[in-house]
Amino acid sequence: MAKQTLVFESPMELSLKGGMIAITNRESGEMTLRSLEDIQFIMIDHHSVRITIPLITQLSKLNIGVVFCDEKHMPVSMLMDMESNSIQAERFRCQLAASKPVNKYIWKQIVESKIQNQSLLLEKMGVGKSLLDIYYKNVKSGDSTNREGVAAKVYWPKLMGKEFVRDRYGKAPNALLNYGYSLLRSMIAKHIMNAGLLPTVGLFHHNRYNAFPLADDLMEPYRPYIDYKVKILMEAGIFDICRESKKQLLELFYQDIPANSMAMSASTLAGIYEGHGKVIVLRYQKNESEKEFSISTEGYYWMILFFYLYLHMLFKSAHIGTYIAISWLLNLD
Repeated sequence: MAKQTLVFESPMELSLKGGMIAITNRESGEMTLRSLEDIQFIMIDHHSVRITIPLITQLSKLNIGVVFCDEKHMPVSMLMDMESNSIQAERFRCQLAASKPVNKYIWKQIVESKIQNQSLLLEKMGVGKSLLDIYYKNVKSGDSTNREGVAAKVYWPKLMGKEFVRDRYGKAPNALLNYGYSLLRSMIAKHIMNAGLLPTVGLFHHNRYNAFPLADDLMEPYRPYIDYKVKILMEAGIFDICRESKKQLLELFYQDIPANSMAMSASTLAGIYEGHGKVIVLRYQKNESEKEFSISTEGYYWMILFFYLYLHMLFKSAHIGTYIAISWLLNLD
């Protein structure tokens, strides 16, 4: 059963009752109960919503994402569990001890994936095929030649039109993009904490006033999901934040984005810091049968290891298993 997302846009009182969330309408007094096990994400988007401490504690323990919005309906804060990973102290040390070349190599992969995803999105929308391939295929360590910025100058006019300028405070549909990116950032930050990493220590983004630079780094390859949904909303005549646009953007996180993909991104990154490989894969994969796109975030080294062990057990021979595994890898797309 798919996890639920709850959005509260009217005066409500949220409390814990019998291990369930009790939702009481403060105007009518009507109360409903929901199982916490069925909830993935909660957004509180009204200044008159009340929430009790016991419920907040339980939501944190169950790792349920909770985001709070301001008077402009923009996400501004979130609930974070301070003990979300049992080995986080060890991973903190590994993350802080990571060398500059390691971080630059990770950032190179993230930029490559972002540009590749943008390129495939342009192809999906029918506005250009392989337009950005030259950029993601030539990203250097740390993106020292700023292929990300150069690709963006091609990407945005093709996707949104020649008159569009991506500006946080710019004209529509910038507000929709801001909203979607804020949700994405919140989700990524939660998974980073769950993986036992410090969200305050970024790879590329550094700002003394930014508490989640690592989330800003790791969310980059996922931005095209938001861009795509905003483009679809625009084609339907929706250019600003409203109930329908919020609904569709929230649906991304339990319908369009593959289950556990962001969690795999964070855990793969933690594995790199611990020395368990060097590759973090974040890219679109085209499903030919459904003509859709999805993001793959599994590190290939795990897939290779499990595939090899399976073949070894199947054939009772390391030589045969190794031969088949190598043959399979050479034929990967």
